[in-house]
Amino acid sequence: MTLSTFYLICFVVGFTLSALSFFFGVLHVHLPLRWHIPIFSHHSAPASVHGAGGHAGGGTHGAAGGGASKVTGAKLSWLNPSAGLAFLAWFGGTGYLLTQYYGVWYLLALGLAILSGFAGAAIVSWFLVKVLLPHEIELHDADFELAGTLAKVTSSIREGGTGEITYSQGGVRRCAGARSSDGTALEKGSEVVVSRYDNGIAYVTRWEEWAK
Repeated sequence: MTLSTFYLICFVVGFTLSALSFFFGVLHVHLPLRWHIPIFSHHSAPASVHGAGGHAGGGTHGAAGGGASKVTGAKLSWLNPSAGLAFLAWFGGTGYLLTQYYGVWYLLALGLAILSGFAGAAIVSWFLVKVLLPHEIELHDADFELAGTLAKVTSSIREGGTGEITYSQGGVRRCAGARSSDGTALEKGSEVVVSRYDNGIAYVTRWEEWAK
């Protein structure tokens, strides 16, 4: 194997894996199978914070409802697989061009290829850490549990009957059938907290009573 062939293989492998990881990771494209390339993968979505809405008793509500989820930025080290693939691609591409087309002395070509690889890795890492990830947040299972969520009654709940509530979860406004936990009536517009969710029905308690 010649040195130029080695550089070419490095370039092809690095570029191909980088392109695949970007396609399946950043663009959120999934295969029918369970195969997933985690290089660029930092899937996340807006998380719902229990008790959100600026209510004065939000801290009490969060504790009673299982704890408010803390929204934190996604984290990625500057030394990451994406940077490694970028290094491989830039290293191979530069080395191949210098040896195959410009006839540069092999040691000088090697040094320049290494510098080029580090430059490529630095650019990719900067793009991920400074551009993409600041707009991402981590997902937590608790963010999608309905119990402990602050909601508003949009269709009055009669005594022992069923009405409707709306609430925000995962950055989306949702609605659900609801009943009063103690069987009392709840008028439209009442602020309530979901105490439990069973068979498609949310059982709710007035916020004032929940916060006691």
